[in-house]
Amino acid sequence: MTSLEAHYSVRDVETRILAALRAAGLDPEQRLSPEVLGALDHFHTGGFRASRVLQELAQIRAEDRVLDIGAGLAGAARMLAASPGCRVDCIELSPDYCAGAVLLNRLTGLEDRIEVHRCSALELPFADDSFDAVWMQNVGMNIADKRRLYAEVHRVLRPGGRFAFQEMAAGETASSYFPLPWATHPAENFLISAEEMLSVLDETGFVVDFFEDASNEQLSGPPVGGAPEVTAQAQLSLSVYVDNLAQKAENATRSLQEGQIQFVRGVFRAKW
Repeated sequence: MTSLEAHYSVRDVETRILAALRAAGLDPEQRLSPEVLGALDHFHTGGFRASRVLQELAQIRAEDRVLDIGAGLAGAARMLAASPGCRVDCIELSPDYCAGAVLLNRLTGLEDRIEVHRCSALELPFADDSFDAVWMQNVGMNIADKRRLYAEVHRVLRPGGRFAFQEMAAGETASSYFPLPWATHPAENFLISAEEMLSVLDETGFVVDFFEDASNEQLSGPPVGGAPEVTAQAQLSLSVYVDNLAQKAENATRSLQEGQIQFVRGVFRAKW
């Protein structure tokens, strides 16, 4: 997902989020669960439900150290920190998202298990072999240099470590409906085909455990733009942070229906 064009102060970010929580009938003074925040903080296709699917595929364990790349508001990180209970480092470029993630970590009581870093996925501030798993949801389509991205993921993974991701891939024809959730204009759209993705992952030192085209699943599920299933907190949504959410979700769904994009997910292991 792309961030808002204008950056807000930390105080402004906190005010926006707290107002959205209260409007949805939630009390920020009471400890909140990752599940109840899912409509707000899972900035990716399929929302909270898709995160649980990826968690099961990647077999994330309590003892794992996990890196969440392009974490947004760190919804997936909180899900993993709560259950199975692992430690998670998040990286995110947007200062707005970083500030929001820190606030929500505190409101869920998970700040001691999650650390938020503002940095680029192409220059990870971690030593080699630091993580058991790297997690990435709907991020690669914003990054042109896929080879460098995957090489950095491989570098920080321990031998045999898992790279779990879900992503939009290029379809048979070029994307023509904009704005999309990850690209307001065509120049911001860095999709590659699933075949290219597999090739670059192989060249950068990964072996496939699992890979699938889950496009049909998304066409029969929630909106492709990232909004999860309706919850009791119906007023809580990504629109707190994402402009023109309805139009972007509609364009993404239409692109998927017409084969301009594909939704893929996979788990790969770093070669020894």
